Parts: sequence; C-alpha cells; structure tokens
Amino acid sequence: MGILVSIDNGGTLTDFCAYDGDEILVTKAMTTPEDLSKCLFRGLTQLSELVYGNDDVTRLLHNIDYIRYSTTQGTNALVERRGPRIGLITSSGFDKDQFLSEEQRADLFETIIGNRVGLIDEELSGNALDLALTKEVNQLGALGANRIVVSMDSADYVSVEDSLQKIVLRRYPSQLLGALPITFAGDMSKDDDYLRRTWTALLNTFLHPAMEQFLYSAEHRLKEHRTRNPLLIYRNDGGVARIAKTIALKTYSSGPRGGMGYASELARHYDIKNLISIDIGGTTSDISTVVESVLGEDTFGRVEGVEVSIPLSRIRSAGIGGSSIIREIDGVIAVGPKSVGAFPGPACFDRSGEELTITDVLLLNGLIDSSTYFGGQFSLNKNRAETALEHKVREPLGIEYLAALEKVEEAWVRIVAEKVWEHQGCSSDSTLVGFGGGGPMLLTAVASALGLKKAIIPGMAAVFSAYGVGFSNLSQSYQMQVSGESLGQDCESQVLRAKRDMFAEGVDINDCSLEFSLVDMKTKQITNKWSHGDSLPSVANTHTLLRLKATKETKRLEFAEESFKNVSDAQASGERLLIINEVEKTVPVYNYRQLVPGARGEGLCVIEHEFFTARIDAGWSFQVSANHDLLLSAI
Repeated sequence: MGILVSIDNGGTLTDFCAYDGDEILVTKAMTTPEDLSKCLFRGLTQLSELVYGNDDVTRLLHNIDYIRYSTTQGTNALVERRGPRIGLITSSGFDKDQFLSEEQRADLFETIIGNRVGLIDEELSGNALDLALTKEVNQLGALGANRIVVSMDSADYVSVEDSLQKIVLRRYPSQLLGALPITFAGDMSKDDDYLRRTWTALLNTFLHPAMEQFLYSAEHRLKEHRTRNPLLIYRNDGGVARIAKTIALKTYSSGPRGGMGYASELARHYDIKNLISIDIGGTTSDISTVVESVLGEDTFGRVEGVEVSIPLSRIRSAGIGGSSIIREIDGVIAVGPKSVGAFPGPACFDRSGEELTITDVLLLNGLIDSSTYFGGQFSLNKNRAETALEHKVREPLGIEYLAALEKVEEAWVRIVAEKVWEHQGCSSDSTLVGFGGGGPMLLTAVASALGLKKAIIPGMAAVFSAYGVGFSNLSQSYQMQVSGESLGQDCESQVLRAKRDMFAEGVDINDCSLEFSLVDMKTKQITNKWSHGDSLPSVANTHTLLRLKATKETKRLEFAEESFKNVSDAQASGERLLIINEVEKTVPVYNYRQLVPGARGEGLCVIEHEFFTARIDAGWSFQVSANHDLLLSAI
C-alpha cells in the first residue's frame, strides 16, 4: 500500500502522522499563521526524513495515497473575529432583536454584520424588485461589505430567493472584476427556521475566504509535486472530501472532532461502553463522551453559541490547559480561564513571561525533565518557574515551597475534574482517555478525583487528533425538510445529488454506502434510520428532516489485534526525583518507546514520550496494549 498521511493544523503546533502499513511515524511543526502552507511543507519534509532518512519531500508525495487534513483556522477566525465584512439582505419585516437575544450572539452579529443590513419588500415584482435589490446591493457595498448573504424570512423562501438570484446573475455576473460574492441562505440549507438558516449562511460566508485562500494554495503546491490524489479536507461530521466539495462551516472544530473519531475507535476496539475523552492543550480542554461507540452529537449544532442547520459533535471546551494562568485570588488558588498561550508561554519557557502555569509547577516537582521536554528541543528555565510560584502563590498565601507545589497541583486537578463532570457527569464504569500535550500528565489523579477506576493514555496521545483524522472515509452529507407524501421522491433527489458529488470525487455511487435518517425537528431526535433500497418509514409530521450520508470506504488506519498472552514486567530506563504530597521520592522512569506490548508496571512511576510525560500514581497499574496504548487500572 501507499503511505497515508493525516494532519491536524492547530493554532500553535501542526501535527503529522504517516502510516505505510508497517509503522506509524509522527512529527510536529510550529504553525505559521502568515502562510499555513509553510508549516504544511515543513512537516511533510520532516516526515520524509523519518521515512527515508533524508530530506526528500517529492519522493514522499509521490508515494502518498491520501493526505487527510484538519484545521482549527475556522474556529480561530471566529474566536478572534477575523474575517470579511458581510452585508445581509433580508425581508422588510426584519427584526434585529432576534439576532441579539444572547450576549455572545449579539457580539457576533455586530462583528460580522453591524449596520450592513438591506431590506426587500417581498410584494415587489418585475422591474420594481430589480431596482430595489440593485439599490440594496450597491448601498451595502458602499457601507464596506465585501460579501453579501441573502436570506428571506418567508414560508416560501426558496422561490423568493430564486427570483432574487436570477436578478443577481443578470446584474452582477461573477466574471466581472470586483463583483461582490453573494450567497443565498436557501442554497446553504433547506431549513424552515429563518434564524438558524440565516446564521448558517452568515457564518459560512465569514469563514470562507481565509479557508479558500489557504487550502487552494496548499493544494496548488502539492500539485506542483504531482501528488496522486487531491488533498482531502476533514470535516466536523467525521468524513473527508476534496476542497471543491467542502463548505467552510463544516471545518469548524474539525480538529477536536478528529480526536473524537479516534476516541470512538478506541471505545469500539476495547469494548468500552462509556468513554470520556479530554484533550488538554495549552489554552483549552476539549471534553466529549462516547456511549456504546456512538459520539455525542447535536442535531442542530452550535457555533459560538449560535444554533446552525448542520449537526455538530457535542464537544465542550473549558478554559483550562497547560498554559492556563494560576494565581491567588481572595485567598484561593485560581486556575484559568486566561492563558499565556505559546508566547510568552509559561514562565519556564524563558520568553519574558512571568505568569505561573501547571507546566511550571510540574517542572519544579520533577515530573517534567527539561532535558527531554518536547524531545529535548525546548530548554526550560527552572529559576523563572520558581520566581513565578513565589510571587503568584507562596507570598500571597504565606505558605512553604512544598505546600505551594502540592496546592497548585490539587487546584488544577480539581478544576479539570469539575469541567469533566459539568460536561455530562460520569458513571463509575466510565473510562477516561487523556490526550493532547497535557492530557496524560496527571490523568490518574484526575480519574481518581472523578471516582473512576480505568483510564487510557493512547500511544498517539500527543498527535491524537491528527491520528484520529486517519480513520475517516470519503463522504458527503445532505439534508432537506420533507413530508410523507414525497419521501420516496425526496430520497431519490438526495441520491442524485450524492451521485454527482461522488462522481466529482472520482467515485461511483454504486461503490458507496447510502444511509438515510429522519429527524424530528421539534424534539431534535432521530426517529428512523435505513439504507438505500430498504422499505421507507412513515413520516409523522411536516417538521421532519431527511438526512443522507454517502460514504466510500478508503484506505485508513486500523488497530492491531489485541493479545495479552506475553505479559512481562516493564523495564525502567532510569529514575527521577519527584515531589509528591510534599515529600521527595525517587521513582522509576519508563521510556514509552522501549515498552513492548504486554509490559506492565505499577505506580508511583513516570512514563515519558518525546511529546508527553505521564505520572502514574500509587494505587494504579499500567499495561501496554498491542496498539501501544497505556491501559491504566486502579489497583
């Protein structure tokens, strides 16, 4: 088989995985926000060095079957409110207040739209409608709009917008230089909910330009190397498709969704009924659940607090991570939600930062070794960490050094556990999976705080989302509102759309699985599921959504078969002095790369990977699976 590459582009680091059928190679590159294709090719070059022993990215690209790519750039653009100025054309009865009902939604509307709203009287027709629309488009352009969304608040919004679209095509042909791109909300989603349909079009239009510019630039550079297949973009529904068949909004939160995809595969592989995953980065922790191998999903997802017309995975982001600021407030140790980010970073990063973080504390208590942190590529300054601890916790609370270390760790663990509990709670039989740079660090402590007896540190914890992207298949999803009388016809119209789109992907529809579902739009629950060719269910009411997912299985990552026959004692590679419970203890250190399947050991100990460090507490044991995952159990 050829090489499979999966990539997760984050705000600070971009993660890469390559699989050639025998082994999985991983690397990381610093993200270059000014030109994301730079870090893309830097990482691919590093992968070529791992595969061939020398820099030969052209050879690597010739031998790649698929490149799957996820990115947080859309998420970051919304968080930073960085995007085009959009104008909205809507019905004359427009009520702005319905867009401002929540503080977060109001802020988003003012950022994206502001005063750039044009109104059209739907009773107009012919030349009067033509002139009215032309006037509003020109006025929005004068107000600074460089993109326009048309969304009519009408029961017959489809035909109304079709009439307006014909005028736009005649008055503002796309081939003219300077023509304003105009999106019609009804083309984005057939959803009778005006507010939801409008927000879906607005958010997609806001994300589209930056995503389009980078992704096509990256694909162009890949084509220069004559790659065999187009770049596949990972979406928040767990599938991939080429750039031309992907809408920008579906890339929102796709990185964390990659992690959820891997968590789901872990649950299925190890037969875990209730799994809680926590992806701890520098600034945030993304928390999700998998029940009976099924990911938590909202029928109508939320983006920045706004409900949209497409389903989104149920992921809770909490403001706590490895770079969250820790300080005393009113006699209590507070953690987050503010973060020092990658720059200046924790105090120990020695980049002029003065804030205390859990990274500083774990350096001081011995868990993190400066000589091996981030594969030894990152030097840490212990003195600066000590100064931050002194000024932010010890002096304000009037406590000793060892007590300060213990109390800060306790506070961080407690808040992480609280955030997990707030997401959905957890039953005693749940298994906690920790990944990301910070997920493995104190995983057994967090699990104990939650009353859990089992946890997993995936072997790919440091590149978990990138690795999870590698389990995806080529797919397209569709939805429309339906009634019982026309269900058969509506199903076939969706299949016809899928046939065209999959043909554009180079795939015959007969080689795809076609899975339908019905959603009650009032309860937001799935009522029926069936495959193409099965008998059709009955439709109880007109508030029903028909969904179709067309999937073509592609070469993807697979798990090795588990066998625990060859159990052996893990061999320590060294020792480390830890401070725990205000006492210094010398504990064994296990090099993750030297642990073989079946190896087992007990805490208190340290397991070290070039991109993560984990402390296994006393009262816990670990065993290495055939897939090199660390299976943790309370003794």
